[in-house]
Order: sequence, then structure tokens, then C-alpha cells
Amino acid sequence: MVSRPAGSMQARAPAAPRRTLTKGATDVVDRATTERGSSLARSALRFAVHCHAGQRRKSDGAAFIEHPLEVARLLRDAGCPDVLVAAGLLHDVMAQTHVSSDELAARFGTVVADLVQAVTDDSCVHSYRQRKQVLCEQVRDAGDDAALLFAADKISELRELPAQMGRDWARFDTRCGSRARDRLEHYHQMRLEHYRESLDMLLRVAPRHPLVNRLESDLDEWPSAAGRVDPRHR
Repeated sequence: MVSRPAGSMQARAPAAPRRTLTKGATDVVDRATTERGSSLARSALRFAVHCHAGQRRKSDGAAFIEHPLEVARLLRDAGCPDVLVAAGLLHDVMAQTHVSSDELAARFGTVVADLVQAVTDDSCVHSYRQRKQVLCEQVRDAGDDAALLFAADKISELRELPAQMGRDWARFDTRCGSRARDRLEHYHQMRLEHYRESLDMLLRVAPRHPLVNRLESDLDEWPSAAGRVDPRHR
């Protein structure tokens, strides 16, 4: 993907969607476990709530658990099986807490643990671009289910991005140097670059799946490069 240089345009982020997630997402998980007689999603929900207790999203300060709840809802609404819904609920516990892949496997089975591992960044790779490239490659190699989990995660992250970009810029004022502002613009551009490269990979792995189509549609609402986002335009 070719990006315009930083500052070449001021991009206005798409409006953040209205969010009423917790009850709806929890109802989806409850409905799944009731209908299929499985405790997997319910157990995953309890464990995710415990692991993410006290954590807050950077985008809007809401409880972090809102994000995995939305990912689980997207997967359930797309007709994915309980194992994927459970992985959606748990997909950030390795990245955001001290839970290991071995512990996830012991609690929820190797299939769930492998899915979560597939969508977890390698923290040993320090370069943002390289780390995200490695992530895309490991999702691609992990197969269709990991790709759908990844797609749901990217849809949810992209929805949160306008609010996060607005909050980022709200921390700056006229006293901040241009170098700091340029770094922030560059970081925002790299994030959108990652989402587009993720979509390119997903279109090769699961080209006709509704979740991939949805991510493509959501990305189409963004400009081709992300410059400064005015918080007043959130």
C-alpha cells in the first residue's frame, strides 16, 4: 500500500458508531450456550471478565471487556461456532494479561488456545510495522477460523479508532512541537496501513465471508491516508 506523506492531508475520521454492546453481546453468548447446551462460551465470558477487570480502553475510557464482547457478538452474528465465540471473548487475554497459552489450553482446550495465539502480537518484535507483518503472516498460516477471529477483531478496533484518534489529538495543544504532532500522525497512518494490509490478507484467505466483506466496507469509509484528526469531528 502506498501512503501519502504525513501532513499531506487532514483526514476526518468516520463518525464513531453508537455503542450499546455489553448487554447485547452478553445475550448473544447466553443464547449460544442455552441453545447448544455448551458451557464453553459462558466459561470464556467469566474468565475474560475476570482477566480484564479494571482495564480501560484507550479509545474512550470504557471498560476494556467491551472490546472482546463486541468481537464475540460479531462472530456469533456471523454464524460462527462456540469455539470461535469463546476465542473471541478470550482473544486479548494473552496480550493484555499474564495468562499463558498453556493456561488457556488447560482451561478451554488447544483449539481455543491456538486461535488466541494466532491473533496475538509477538511482543519480541519491537518495530510496529514488522510486528504487524508477522501477525498477519501467523493469522494467514493458522487457517480460516483464525482469519475470521482476526477479521472480527479488526472490525471492532476500527470502530474504536475515531474516538481514540480524537483523544490522542485532544492531548495536544499549540504548545506542542511539530515533531511530536508528526509522530502522532505517523502512528495513525501506520495503524490504518495495518488494517488495509490485514484486509488484503483476509481477502486471500476468506474472500467471500461476511466479516471480511464488512471490514472492507468499513475501511472504504476512511480516506486513503490518515492525517490529523480534529477531535471536534469525532
